[in-house]
Amino acid sequence: MNEDLLLYHIALTKIPQIGDIQIGILLKQFNTAEEIFKASKRELEHLPGFGAVRASQIKQFRDFDQVKKEIEFVHKNHIQVLVKGFVSYPHRLENCIDSPHVLYYKGNANLNEDKIISIVGTRTPTEYGRERVSELVSTLASHTVLVISGLAYGIDTMVHKESVKNKIPTIAVLGHGFDYLYPFANKELATSMIGNGGLLTEFFHATKPDKQNFPRRNRVVAGMSDAIVVVESSEKGGSLITADIGNSYNKDVLAYPGRALDEHSSGCNQLIRQHKANLITCGKDLVEFMNWAPINHQKKIIQQELFLVLEVNEKIIYEIIREKQPISIDEISYTSSMKPSAIAAIILSLEMKSLVVSFPGKLFKTTN
Repeated sequence: MNEDLLLYHIALTKIPQIGDIQIGILLKQFNTAEEIFKASKRELEHLPGFGAVRASQIKQFRDFDQVKKEIEFVHKNHIQVLVKGFVSYPHRLENCIDSPHVLYYKGNANLNEDKIISIVGTRTPTEYGRERVSELVSTLASHTVLVISGLAYGIDTMVHKESVKNKIPTIAVLGHGFDYLYPFANKELATSMIGNGGLLTEFFHATKPDKQNFPRRNRVVAGMSDAIVVVESSEKGGSLITADIGNSYNKDVLAYPGRALDEHSSGCNQLIRQHKANLITCGKDLVEFMNWAPINHQKKIIQQELFLVLEVNEKIIYEIIREKQPISIDEISYTSSMKPSAIAAIILSLEMKSLVVSFPGKLFKTTN
């Protein structure tokens, strides 16, 4: 994405009284983010849910210098900017109506991994909770999975530590900008995660870890995953907010049960009792619930043999898809300098050989 386009997309997130849902409405009405700022007040105030006040906020916005400084910061610190509607944005999150229009990402994990699980829980876990996390994450190590949590004290911290220990990519969704790290005690952990996972936030780099940011953070934790697992939570725990958001997004929610009078498990028991979460007792239960088949090594061997007999152009396209997946035909065309019509024929051949699969949005990925 070029600098000018990025400038206007980030600027949209800084307009008072314009949230992510309103940004979505605006972009359905205008071809580009820049056109929104050039539209007349009359055009803007007649949009659904807008009116004179929100239209005025857009027309009065002048803080482009702050946006430019943010762009300078992300370039200097090797941070990726992910914009909703573009291929690099997490696809699962894109389907959530109130997901952040812009995300800032530092790391190397695939945010569109085939299997993504969010694991959350209390800040004050018992030995029971710690044992559940350790067993669950070690079970996930035998699958190609991305693990997400919120880097908070307690269960979140243990989820990230166990993931790093088991060499599982893990993402921490932050409730602040990259100028801060909360809790600071997890700075070393966060640094180690960037090598096999990463840090993700919707906030400008100077945003402090204020209390109101964390419920917003929870919708990203819920929206990015296939399922949310709750490990120990009181009836008023923040993890229940994440679980409720997950249910509103039609995500699978799972919870570990606890003893009847155990305060640390009262939230989990409540989720299960109210049919807001499925009961699990171990990592195997999660794997079976998600219907994750064991890795088919024979299939991999067959795919490797097929690759050896591909034509030159087929190998070129396959390697581009493998390196940049998920990717559109237009992006493949730009990278390979081939015509889209020729690429479409090659992709069809690769699909017939079970080397490439298509996804919604006309995106393509390799099968291994």
